[in-house]
Amino acid sequence: MAQLESTEITVRWEDLSIEKIAEILEQKRKEQKELKMNKRAAYEGIRADLVFKIENAVRRVSDDVHSLFTFVCEETEAFRAIMGEYGQLRRENQMSYQLEEGNFRIEVKTNKVKKFDERADLAATRLIEFLTQWISQSDKGQSDPMYQLAMTLLERNKYGDLDYKSISKLYELEEDFNNEEYSAIMVLFRESNVVEGTATNFYFWERNNMGVWTKVEPSFNRM
Repeated sequence: MAQLESTEITVRWEDLSIEKIAEILEQKRKEQKELKMNKRAAYEGIRADLVFKIENAVRRVSDDVHSLFTFVCEETEAFRAIMGEYGQLRRENQMSYQLEEGNFRIEVKTNKVKKFDERADLAATRLIEFLTQWISQSDKGQSDPMYQLAMTLLERNKYGDLDYKSISKLYELEEDFNNEEYSAIMVLFRESNVVEGTATNFYFWERNNMGVWTKVEPSFNRM
């Protein structure tokens, strides 16, 4: 049986009508757009899966650490009362001490931290309003580095408290903003910085075979 010879058909652009060329180019654009969309969807799917898995793992560990922190706080505070009864505290209000048994040591350290009173909340609200007005007049909008820095320094911790060191850095921006309202807000922040709190830190240590004390994690601060 004779074999049919394949014939290669070559289409030249000059042989095509303008309408046909436009149709081919449009089809190519659609194919490229679909390819990009598929790649993006795949990327976003991988990203979402990664974040989901890590988030679940972090939340499990975070819950365990919070439970441990609560347990350590309650147990050490109860034992501190016993230490007071047995005369093991140098003074009644002593908050820092060490507990050691065998090759394990618990170190409890407290320190004073500067905090803000309710006037800081008003100052923070006024500052956000000021910054919103500021970026409305800036060509860079929210990408303005001054805006981004100030907003970052206004972030609160999980207890809703403002960070003293961060707010102190806002004072350094007063000259850069060179604005009466900003300066007035900084005055309010300074006036609200009149309250002192106490932060309790826990550290755990173990003694190795060489007799050297090494830290055991998690050693955590106030959570």
